[in-house]
Amino acid sequence: MRRGVDGPGLGRKLGSYPVAGVAGGVAQMARRVGVALYVVLVVCLVAIAPPAAFAKGAVMTAVVLVLSGLVLAWRRTSARFGLRQCHLYTDGLVVTDLFGGEWDAVAWSEVTGLNRLSGASVFMTFHRVEITRHGLKPLAFLALGLNPPLVEALLGQLAKNGIR
Repeated sequence: MRRGVDGPGLGRKLGSYPVAGVAGGVAQMARRVGVALYVVLVVCLVAIAPPAAFAKGAVMTAVVLVLSGLVLAWRRTSARFGLRQCHLYTDGLVVTDLFGGEWDAVAWSEVTGLNRLSGASVFMTFHRVEITRHGLKPLAFLALGLNPPLVEALLGQLAKNGIR
């Protein structure tokens, strides 16, 4: 089992939080659209009652349950092996890639600013965080959810280091 990425020179570890890329945001939206379509189709099956409505409803329910199980299994697996995580330290942060390796690391001394964009709708809820740095390309990632704990921890750590 992978224990995560060691942040040499970044101080004491404060926590690990899940992050996502564009594909994670699109997957969240597709899941929610799929569930909404499932509800509409089940209501139509009940209201219209075509031949073999029970069998059609059972197949759709099985598909939704299997996909939900796969999502839960992926969440558990990615958390266990440290895939797509943001490790927050007292002196910086490390973001891992899809395979658990270090994608990028940032020391607070390199940071020039933080840009944050939040979006909340029925189909997609996220916080996009972009950390700008001296002479390097910005580090951007998504924290999915309405109020993810990563955003509060990151803002608190940036405030402690005098970054707005």
